[in-house]
Amino acid sequence: MRPDGASVVYTIGRFERDQPVELKDVYAQSLSPDDTAAQPELILENARHAVWSPDGNRIAFLRNDEQDVAQIWICAADGSDAAQLTRHQLEIDVFSWSPSGEQIAYRADMSTSPSRDELAPRVTRSVRYRQDGHGWRGNLFRQLFVIDLSSGMTQQLTNEEAEHGPPAWSPDGSRIAYLSDQGPFRDTTLRNEVYVLPLSGGKAERWSGGLYMSDAVTWSPDGEQLAVIGAEQVEQVGGYGLICQGWVYVLQPGSYPRRLTHDSLRPASGANIPLGAGTPVMRWATPNRIFFVGDARGESFICSVNPEDQPEDRTVRFVTGGKEQITGWDVSPQHDTAVTASATLKGTGELFAIDTHHGDRIQLTHLNDAYFAEHPLAQLDRITVKSEGNEVDVRVWLPPNFDSEGSYPVLLDVHGGPHSNFYDAFYPVHQIAATNGYIVVAPNPRGSSSYGLEFATAVHGDWGGGDYVDVMAALTNVLRKPYADDSRVVLHGSSYGGYMASWAVGHSDRFKAAVIGAPVTDLASFYGTSDIGVPFSDVQFGGQRSKNLPWYVRHSPITYADSVDTPVLLIHGEDDARVLIEQSEQYFVALKRAGKNVEFVRMPQTSHGIFRAKHPSIREEYFRRMLGWFGQFLNQPPDFTVTTTPRTGGATNGHRRV
Repeated sequence: MRPDGASVVYTIGRFERDQPVELKDVYAQSLSPDDTAAQPELILENARHAVWSPDGNRIAFLRNDEQDVAQIWICAADGSDAAQLTRHQLEIDVFSWSPSGEQIAYRADMSTSPSRDELAPRVTRSVRYRQDGHGWRGNLFRQLFVIDLSSGMTQQLTNEEAEHGPPAWSPDGSRIAYLSDQGPFRDTTLRNEVYVLPLSGGKAERWSGGLYMSDAVTWSPDGEQLAVIGAEQVEQVGGYGLICQGWVYVLQPGSYPRRLTHDSLRPASGANIPLGAGTPVMRWATPNRIFFVGDARGESFICSVNPEDQPEDRTVRFVTGGKEQITGWDVSPQHDTAVTASATLKGTGELFAIDTHHGDRIQLTHLNDAYFAEHPLAQLDRITVKSEGNEVDVRVWLPPNFDSEGSYPVLLDVHGGPHSNFYDAFYPVHQIAATNGYIVVAPNPRGSSSYGLEFATAVHGDWGGGDYVDVMAALTNVLRKPYADDSRVVLHGSSYGGYMASWAVGHSDRFKAAVIGAPVTDLASFYGTSDIGVPFSDVQFGGQRSKNLPWYVRHSPITYADSVDTPVLLIHGEDDARVLIEQSEQYFVALKRAGKNVEFVRMPQTSHGIFRAKHPSIREEYFRRMLGWFGQFLNQPPDFTVTTTPRTGGATNGHRRV
């Protein structure tokens, strides 16, 4: 957001039929009450992560250079006179202006032993030698730098063999706070620490003693404290990031972290593996007000908390939200206006301006109104199901022209994670299936986040147990409806949802067909092949593989391949480092060898985020094959045509939550 609060810059992603990847452009939008109905203005093509300078006269942004390496560029406030600032050999992913606007701190990949020989052997002594979406890491580490804009001189701030960043400037510009996973624990955990580095010289000081993991580092206005989203124990984060649960903490040297929030609300961090995606998702606006986005029961809210309140008086205020998933946001320096990028029941993602005092909101963009006018969206019916004493939140998506007197096939979809969740928001699988005539059952079973720590961690050491009971209870409840055809039931899931789908077909003959994306099918081999296999599995699967191997075997879907009677379509990305394609390869062979009806589709140049694949044809192909497979066994050919691909709204001011 511009420092005067008058406008905002943001990224819009789009697909073109003749382009192999998603394209991103930067737009500007006035926040003046008289201009909120105005069309957004394109100011930068092929650019992303745009951030205003402190004086509001310039914009820094990321754009790839001639070698296709992401670099920092700077332009005038209207997008003119764009010039490349950095010239790193390896990509820059995040940056931050200094308070004076005279320097920019950024993060870039650096190699401890660079080699240009593509045929040179790759050697590692670390378990964490690759990362999904990035491939081989080996001796690559994300380091922090500062560049002086007047001289062009660059200073490297960190050099440990660890991942660092993102950089957060202190209010007076004398220090930078950042995350780092340096230390002896980094090989087998995803733990990190918060450090503060004085730019005048000296060693970085650790501020996060007592926390296992932190993210979203932000300074207090007086520069004496930090606020972070964090957790105190590995069990609270599920072994792989602040996706399971987190809390807002205040950090101060010499003091134990002070917790501000309760666990019925999950502050939405930017946590990526192994470190935050890089942009702040929390703002310490005034001494008595910290803003952040929180998720509760599958809904997003802009929240605020007063760090000066006594614990017994402290409450979290919901500024605005609900019935949406907030994927990016920012608040004006005056703290009176916030802007969110939100996926809602009515679209993939639009920008909204919010009055932080009263919660009033105005929709700023209408990127896909024309598309959805011709392609009506599914209707949401939200229900609660009892399952072994738990209340399971279930979203039931109905076809756009739903008729309660009709009869519809039913699709059970299971989310990934297991600590993800389904929101009251647009989700491609649900919309595509529902608009092709399916009732979609989308439960948030045990393990889902935003329902409190106890519910989220109930899945630890119990994969295929209570979580399976929950999803089947949700399905059974919907199948009691007269319009749900219990003779036409199909199943879908990807990642952990793929685990649950492959587990379900080995334990139930209820499904006519199943489409299983990037599934975990053999827990023992997942332990040694996934980029997060060790820290994730040690928590999720109840201990190290060598000490708990019978459990791993007993809870692996591949163990029950002989019991599968459901026709299975496996779809997996060939570049997946989170759940390697060997998981589908093994399951395919096991099913084939047992004489089952199975087909295996390998998606080229595709990592684990298959629904975020760089090539638009991959996404379209996935959904075509999904509907085609279901239709083959339900005798229901899909009516799936694409005339225009909807655009996705970018996060404000480059801020994005992954």
